[in-house]
Amino acid sequence: MCGIIGYAGSAQAAPILLKALKQLEYRGYDSAGMAIAGERMEVLKDMGKIAEIEKKHNFLSLKGNVGIGHTRWATHGVPSQDNAHPHGDCKNEIFLIHNGVIENYLELKKDLLARGHKFRSETDSEIIAHLLEEGKGDFAETFRKTVKALSGSFAILAIRKGDKSVYCARNFMPLVLGLGKNENFCASDVPAILDHTKSVIYLGDAEMAVVSAHGVKVSKIADGKEVQHKVHTIAWTAESAKKGGFEHFMLKEISEQDTTIRSALGSDVKQGAELLRKCEDIQVVACGTSYHAGMVFKQLVQRYCRKRCEVAIGSEYTYSMLAGKNTLIVAISQSGETADTLAAVRAAKKAGAKVLAVTNVVGSSLTREADASVYIGSGPEISVVATKTFTSQLVVLYKLAFEAAGMGKEIEGMKELSQTAYDLIGRRSEIEILASKLMKEKDFFFIGRALSFPIAMEAALKLKEITYLHAEAYAAGELKHGPLSLLEDGIPVVAIAPNGEVSAKMHGNVKECRARRAKIIAISNDDAILAESELEFRMPGIPELYAPIVYIIPMQMLAYYMAVKAGKDPDKPRNLAKSVTVE
Repeated sequence: MCGIIGYAGSAQAAPILLKALKQLEYRGYDSAGMAIAGERMEVLKDMGKIAEIEKKHNFLSLKGNVGIGHTRWATHGVPSQDNAHPHGDCKNEIFLIHNGVIENYLELKKDLLARGHKFRSETDSEIIAHLLEEGKGDFAETFRKTVKALSGSFAILAIRKGDKSVYCARNFMPLVLGLGKNENFCASDVPAILDHTKSVIYLGDAEMAVVSAHGVKVSKIADGKEVQHKVHTIAWTAESAKKGGFEHFMLKEISEQDTTIRSALGSDVKQGAELLRKCEDIQVVACGTSYHAGMVFKQLVQRYCRKRCEVAIGSEYTYSMLAGKNTLIVAISQSGETADTLAAVRAAKKAGAKVLAVTNVVGSSLTREADASVYIGSGPEISVVATKTFTSQLVVLYKLAFEAAGMGKEIEGMKELSQTAYDLIGRRSEIEILASKLMKEKDFFFIGRALSFPIAMEAALKLKEITYLHAEAYAAGELKHGPLSLLEDGIPVVAIAPNGEVSAKMHGNVKECRARRAKIIAISNDDAILAESELEFRMPGIPELYAPIVYIIPMQMLAYYMAVKAGKDPDKPRNLAKSVTVE
């Protein structure tokens, strides 16, 4: 959600900010803008995508060496030019951008209005500029006292007329500082600054920073005491965050899965496995795609570790939380910044629980909250929809469960999955043909059993996210408990059905659907199920245990090709953002 970028250096800020904003487009947004502190304060902003705004406004006309840029996803106030960031004070001498939600903004705004301040937007963010306007003396101290008075979540960047610094603050929102030579950066995400530096500092909660061409000073918001941070070196290359000749990031990232599966197999899970062995109450907390990975993990833990394991959606966890000193929270989040998952983690920690983070981002908020972290090592994932990070999560979670259960042979057995993924990716043309045959359909049902049920859920989610078609997923055994009434002549039913211990029952479920004249699309290596299908994609013969990791790959490709053929942008689905940083 929302992209933010700040620059202070010797170069012209506008070209750097504009390129960074384009690299942050994957986060999802409905308006964009930037402000430059040059000889005078200059601002350009409007609603729409950056390419649309550029047709009306010339961002590169803004001159100066210090600036901020923002892509907004509407929360307070509809998408409009007035509600777009940056926001200024009454004198247009201070401008800021903000991610998050200011919970006490109504109270603060009422006081500001009483003191004569004039507001131009409906946003909660604008109040910060007016609060900064009232400060006297040292601006860094004014900034600190202002953000200290705010309640809620925020990542804030502010600049002012005649000042060569960018003032940053963070509370429950991601913010990374990039360290360069005679230039420094602040951004909501690493890809925005990879072209300029690989040296970063992850700003902590309730911390602020003053960023200038000459350095970065970090301090506590509470008392202004200076804080020293470790400088991290980003292993990703700038090229890895680019399309590399593919039409879309989504297809590039699907095609990288043979490599990312191999990388995930090399992850260090020993500390996490030790926590898993010690705790008897295992609770998985995650959202969206990560939740589906957690559902697979639950079955592995209960089946092989012989421990009770529950899976909760992050936003629902606190309503029925039951955690204590013997609880291990396995928090799964690609970004490590998912607000609902972080809120659940913090609530469980207060109750005495241990936390194991499973994430893609070193130094993320989740890793700082956790007692131990396992990294999936996928590199940057730019497309809003998760593909390679899902399979990497699965590989790491399998390895974690097997390590805790002392199942070394099963870990060894996973090494063939990289080649299987490579072979499946090479069959893209078959999936493209299948997509062409399904283009007229409007409703889809996905079914699976046991380890394949979460994959049916993930497959349905992928289709919904980027084609905007109706798709439902069911445990196949649940069909007779209600969903069969929805089946009509020709309704597509996609059966995720690896050959194994549940395939006989799946065969019966497929026959039930066929008896209602549904159109069966079998994703299977079971001859009996394939024989019942109208359309099929024959999967390679792999052990049923490992099927989830590779069975999702053709489903990702199916969603991709259906979206592209329908004229949809698979990288930037409407109304969605890559990292959901507000609850």
